[in-house]
Amino acid sequence: MNKINGPKIELHLHLEGGAPPSLIHQMSKEKNIDISGIFTKDGHYFFRDFTHFLSVYEAATSVLTSSDDFYRLTKAVLEQSAQNGVIYTETFLSPDFCGGADVIAWHDYLAAIKEAATEAEKEWGITMRGIVTCIRHFGPDKARSVAFCAAETAGDFIRGFGMGGAETVGTQGDYAYSFNLAREAGLRLTTHAGEWGGAESVRQAINDLKVERLGHGIQVIEDHSLVQEVIERGITLEVCPGSNVALSIFPNVKSHPIAELREMGVKVTVSTDDPPFFHTTMRQEYALLAKAFKWKDNDFQELNKNAVDAAFCDDETKVRLLKELDIE
Repeated sequence: MNKINGPKIELHLHLEGGAPPSLIHQMSKEKNIDISGIFTKDGHYFFRDFTHFLSVYEAATSVLTSSDDFYRLTKAVLEQSAQNGVIYTETFLSPDFCGGADVIAWHDYLAAIKEAATEAEKEWGITMRGIVTCIRHFGPDKARSVAFCAAETAGDFIRGFGMGGAETVGTQGDYAYSFNLAREAGLRLTTHAGEWGGAESVRQAINDLKVERLGHGIQVIEDHSLVQEVIERGITLEVCPGSNVALSIFPNVKSHPIAELREMGVKVTVSTDDPPFFHTTMRQEYALLAKAFKWKDNDFQELNKNAVDAAFCDDETKVRLLKELDIE
């Protein structure tokens, strides 16, 4: 089977960021919440730059006010992923948007998300696992509450802990307490780094948070000695080319460093980040990479193998995924 249309593994997808704009618009009408300013005339999300994107993102999440809302959201996001060939997704879940990081409310929201994920797996064959994610620009104190939520619900479904948000706020090390708490609970670790904060943010993530994956991570290319350290440590990058182009980090996919990093020996994977915001899908990401770098089926098999190897799920699930991907 052509790998562009075949099964895919995705490791970097924000649940709220995957919300179809039509769903958010419908919910806003049901609740009489006016967020009309975040949409274009034809119903897409509208933002000018990364800072504005964050505010639009948070405005969209403002209509998600109940566990039932997150059930509907999860079903909608997983259906779209499955339609684009995704058979396994690790999705960032933010307790900040689920009852304000209150652990009792978080249990209720998470139960609804898990119910939706279970139904989606039966209906569309897509497996979901969760990575609880603090929001960097909400500050270290809020992150501690989120880490406590993560630790309280660590298990078969919640597999990891990470951090998103404005990468230029503070340092990675400011959040070390939260990452240590999550690690002690048995959770695997990733963080957004090297998207906006330069190679130095990658160095901080590795040294201060001791993560095994990096969200984006592409600015590590600025420091070749650091690239070697990433390779030696076996750290995997969750690369989101379409997102990087949409946010004007690079002018187009052809100028994106994913191919160069891969050639240098870095383990790279491909994800969509916040697909409806950036007008992308996993199928489209594959197609653009194939066109820009002349990648063939074996190249995409390698990306998927990297993703399975780096996934936070259990070994039994990995064996099943490799079989579905037809990878020895």
